[in-house]
Amino acid sequence: MAESPAPARLRDRAATEALIVEAGERILLRDGFPGLNVQTLAAEAGCDRKLVYRYFDGADGVVARIAARAHAGLVRSLDAVPASGTDSLRGFARESLSAWLGALRGSPLTLRLMAWALVESSPLLNRIEAERSAVLQAWMRERRPRLRTPPAGDAVAVNAVLLAAVQHLALSGGARPGVGGVALDEAGWARIEAALDALLVAFPE
Repeated sequence: MAESPAPARLRDRAATEALIVEAGERILLRDGFPGLNVQTLAAEAGCDRKLVYRYFDGADGVVARIAARAHAGLVRSLDAVPASGTDSLRGFARESLSAWLGALRGSPLTLRLMAWALVESSPLLNRIEAERSAVLQAWMRERRPRLRTPPAGDAVAVNAVLLAAVQHLALSGGARPGVGGVALDEAGWARIEAALDALLVAFPE
């Protein structure tokens, strides 16, 4: 027996929700987070403001949905990275940092959300930051070989510093032509990748 089609009301709601979320993404990419509110969402989506409240409980609900879509894109990007099969902590750290840099650079929405969190703190933005961190942590747990942390030094702290640097570089790539005298063009990104290799000497082979 053929399935009955979804009621028109449900189809219309799903379509309107999609329009509002897509409108939010356009506003975030074009105007940045100061331009994203219920009024601009409704105007961009061509719908009544009441629908933004009804379907999303306001602009925060739309931002949460945008973040979820961005996080799903990060997962796809990370999963597309071939496993290196490395058996060294240094090799795994290199693979992880490079994969995360590539995923961030390929997600302008993620970079916009990260920039937003740098200048404003809220329960929503804090949750989005935690969810993004969980994406990377889950991928690393799945890929990580059974490696011991070296007894000397603090590999975890070193990794945190490098991760912060990678994220700052990804953010800078969409906002300025260079950082610290290195142009963020194709040649510059190759230099940054090579610099990661040089910095990772703190990790054992």
